[in-house]
Amino acid sequence: MSFYFAIVGTKDNPVYEAEFGTSKQGGDGVARFREEQRSMNQFIVHSSLDIVEEVQWATPTMYMKCVDRFNNLLVSCFLTAGNIKFLLLHDQKADDAIRQFFSDVYDLYTKTLMNPFYEVDMRITSGVFDGKVKQAAKKYL
Repeated sequence: MSFYFAIVGTKDNPVYEAEFGTSKQGGDGVARFREEQRSMNQFIVHSSLDIVEEVQWATPTMYMKCVDRFNNLLVSCFLTAGNIKFLLLHDQKADDAIRQFFSDVYDLYTKTLMNPFYEVDMRITSGVFDGKVKQAAKKYL
């Protein structure tokens, strides 16, 4: 099972992106997207932004579960209070694990926002942030 995770800013700009595989059921944590699929991941996630913007007004919760589907891939979304979108492209439903992953990443993102040198919508390039996101993915996904 492979995952593509993206944080999308308020201006629909990519803030952070990562690919990882499952660490459950004997997985090694390495993404196994085919080469032609890998180039489509960003397009699939960003094309679901229109659906997220429609659904966000009808949903009172931050975690929107599965908002879009493309072939056999699902897009799950978590929307922060500041209108930052966490989008996860995956191929199997695992709502509880994805919700917990989003919750951990939200805590990490909130800590990043408290950095006086970081501004909203600025690209996150921190190796520590990247490592902790991948650690959360290994724990839950």
